[in-house]
Amino acid sequence: MSTAQVVEHRVAPYFEIEPFMVMSQETRLGGASLERLANLWEAWVPLLRVCEVKTGDASHLAVWLPESVEADVDGTWVQSPSEGWLHNNLARYLCMSAIQELLPEVEEGGCAPAPDPTPELREALAAQGLPYKTNADTLALRYAMVTNYPYRGGCEICHLLPQCPKGRGDGELGIVLPGHEREPDGSEK
Repeated sequence: MSTAQVVEHRVAPYFEIEPFMVMSQETRLGGASLERLANLWEAWVPLLRVCEVKTGDASHLAVWLPESVEADVDGTWVQSPSEGWLHNNLARYLCMSAIQELLPEVEEGGCAPAPDPTPELREALAAQGLPYKTNADTLALRYAMVTNYPYRGGCEICHLLPQCPKGRGDGELGIVLPGHEREPDGSEK
């Protein structure tokens, strides 16, 4: 049984178009697209979960959207890849904005480093509905993040550094689009 302490945080991140467009690598968005994104943002903010999870001496901030958002994005992706791309980025941006609201240092550091997924942290997050993948050190939900709380540093302390193109300086984007995940041998699924 977990001895973790969990404190729910209520945040209401503001949708800022310029950083969203930079993250999405867009140079312009039409009014209809922007309106759809703003409406989607308003629909997803109430679904956002933000918790401080204390296990022993460690404290972490967890942010996530439910699987229903993943299903919405995947459905949109099938109908329109360009719209799916925007919805995928909106969900990612919403999670990141929530973290930055509570940890503004993340924006300057450029990363919300992942902590070591200790058995205590795994158990505490699973009890909140945010499990890690089986036999893996990554979260099972696509739109989810966990980081140290308070901020303790960037890439240099990240548990996922060996697998992160950004942290290794490869210059590759760390974005995996739905349906393009790789098998352990490097081939596409």
